[in-house]
This record gives sequence, C-alpha cells and structure tokens, in this order.
Amino acid sequence: MHHTVVERELELRLILSPERAIPVPARLSYHSDDPYAVHIAFHINSEQPVHWTFSRDLLVEGVFRPCGHGDVRVWPTKAEGRSVVLMALSSPDGDALLEAPSAQVSAWLERTLRVVPPGTEGEQLGIDDALDQLLAR
Repeated sequence: MHHTVVERELELRLILSPERAIPVPARLSYHSDDPYAVHIAFHINSEQPVHWTFSRDLLVEGVFRPCGHGDVRVWPTKAEGRSVVLMALSSPDGDALLEAPSAQVSAWLERTLRVVPPGTEGEQLGIDDALDQLLAR
C-alpha cells in the first residue's frame, strides 16, 4: 500500500507572557499510514527537536472553535490583527503555549484531508484486509 507524507515547515511563537514571545521553527507532519494523528516537531535550543503527536480531528476542530482537554487544547483567536491558532501543551516536563498562523495551519490541514478524507482513516490501516486474512485461515 502506498503511503503519503504531508509536511509543512512554519514558524510558531512560544508565548512566554502577554508581552513576550519567541519564534520557534516547527514541522507539521501527517502520515497516511497513521491517519488519525498529526505530528509536530519543535526545534528549540536542544540537539533533538521536541515531538508532539495528537489527533488530527482535534487540530481541525481547533482551527474553528476551542476544543481539547488535558494535555492538548487548541483554539482560534486574533493576535495583533492576525488570525492565529493557539495550542496549549502540557506534559510532566512543563507547559507551553504556542501560536501558529491560522492560514498556514488550515492550508496544511486541507492537504491532509485530501490525502485521507474524514471518515476514511480506518481504510488506511488495512484492518479489514488483516481480518479477512486471519479469518480465511
């Protein structure tokens, strides 16, 4: 089975306070063989990027309205007259509030939705084929 990867490099802003933010280069990745998830690698001042994986549906919904709970929350807002998506990430290592440009995130999500349309994610996993092979034995 052919698998597709959809990636996008972009600059996020790590919000440190209402008055202060620093740029954070990041890579959004989507893999059709992992159709329910999106992956974000943050390139901070360390040898290895920081990786986060969460639901594609969560990010799609978060572009339009607040959603999520627990470790990942996403919501749209305006910052300095620009449409942005905020992502609040929590882990045992700490918390981060990141701001991403809505237009760039939305365009990338649209590309992922063309590769694997909503509702067809399960077909990408080959579960039905695996079950058929198992039951045929």
